[in-house]
Amino acid sequence: MRTYKVVTYGCQMNVHDSERLSGLLEEAGYAKAAGDGDPDLVVFNTCAVRENADNKLYGNLGRLAPAKQANRGMQIAVGGCLAQKDRETIVRKAPWVDVVFGTHNIGHLPALLERAAVEREAQVEILESLETFPSTLPTRRESAYAAWVAISVGCNNTCTFCIVPALRGKEEDRRPGDVLAEVEALVAEGVVEVTLLGQNVNAYGSDLGDREAFGKLLRACGQVEGLERVRFTSPHPRDFTDDVIAAMAETPNVMHQLHMPLQSGSDTVLKAMRRSYRQERFLGIIEKVRAAMPDAAISTDIIVGFPGESDEDFEQTMHVVREARFANAFTFQYSKRPGTPAADMADQVPKAVVQERYERLVALQEEISWEENKKQVGRRLEILVAEGEGKKDDRTDRLSGRAPDNRLVHFTRPEGGVRPGDMVTVEITYAAPHHLLAEGPALGVRRTRAGDAWEKRQAAPAAKPAGVMLGLPGIGAPKQVAAAPGGGGCGCE
Repeated sequence: MRTYKVVTYGCQMNVHDSERLSGLLEEAGYAKAAGDGDPDLVVFNTCAVRENADNKLYGNLGRLAPAKQANRGMQIAVGGCLAQKDRETIVRKAPWVDVVFGTHNIGHLPALLERAAVEREAQVEILESLETFPSTLPTRRESAYAAWVAISVGCNNTCTFCIVPALRGKEEDRRPGDVLAEVEALVAEGVVEVTLLGQNVNAYGSDLGDREAFGKLLRACGQVEGLERVRFTSPHPRDFTDDVIAAMAETPNVMHQLHMPLQSGSDTVLKAMRRSYRQERFLGIIEKVRAAMPDAAISTDIIVGFPGESDEDFEQTMHVVREARFANAFTFQYSKRPGTPAADMADQVPKAVVQERYERLVALQEEISWEENKKQVGRRLEILVAEGEGKKDDRTDRLSGRAPDNRLVHFTRPEGGVRPGDMVTVEITYAAPHHLLAEGPALGVRRTRAGDAWEKRQAAPAAKPAGVMLGLPGIGAPKQVAAAPGGGGCGCE
């Protein structure tokens, strides 16, 4: 049986697409690679948002060239946003690549691999519009207890720094009934936490002619028996309406966690970015969310050094950070992306200036994150036990998981044992900027169907996650580039 490995870069949408790619390959007869040997197939699911995306891909392709030369039967495929953008360039720079496919035709991968093997030449297939909604494709989900559910694909915004709309197309929404059917099927399999995904998730309904469709969908998720936690990412301030705030506050299983991308606190910069809100509107949303849900943990994305950003513009961003008191933030230094209007703008900010501003912003957010986390000390929280969240858990004999507001919590291992997907009640005793610690014994353990599902998966060897010694990044949530944990999609919202 041929083996495969999927390497994922970028946002949660890419991680979810990789689950579809894995499902397609396993349906086609491949098995996920295990052990130290090279797989028969490596698939790169790429991102085009950051400036170093090209270097990262071509560097890893170069490291695979000797393995490909030694094993003529090995295949390499490149898909995702960078493939959609670069197309034939990939094969020209790395002629040992067998397949290049885009964001709109991931369902074609098995057929393209077979064609490449028969014809002994690279297959490049890029479609300009979505052929099949990805959620109709088979899936190999990485988690037994938490799942992504895409409610839309594409984006109708025209932000001047973002290339994603050009690569993923205009927004297309799934029917609410289809979304809920997938959620119900996941819950039946043991999933207890669902994250609704979209490039601009709260614009959901614009393609259906119902501007309140997203709030209605959140409330409908509240009616799914057995679904304990609902999250969503990433919304856009322009489309964030009062009915969504009410749905969050009034639906018990919708978590009081919100990722609300700011990008800049300066009205001048926001206008240049073509962001259709201003500082007052953004802070007004934060005020309304906190009034409805005082315990809400709010995170954000911020770009430092956008073309033309002055010292005063940057101070406006610092002002919003102080006022909003984000639980955490993904902060980015502006990255010029060919094909975006911002790449050709005058007044590109010097690297040294961007770096200095970035460091000041990270330091401020670090201080705020720590202060906000300290407010959690003494609270009793129910933690969804996670798999692989705590890098030091083996050394400290602790476990890790997520609080309802998505804060990362490390806690003492319960004496009776506990499984990923189970719920543990703990008391927070210590706070760091990026995590909380519960040093005392667990106050309660609740075994769940999700824990049963995880245990069942572990009993099936073929379903166990496994790595491959290629020196390549593994599939999973993208690494943070900011001063705090959490996630905000591709940083383009």
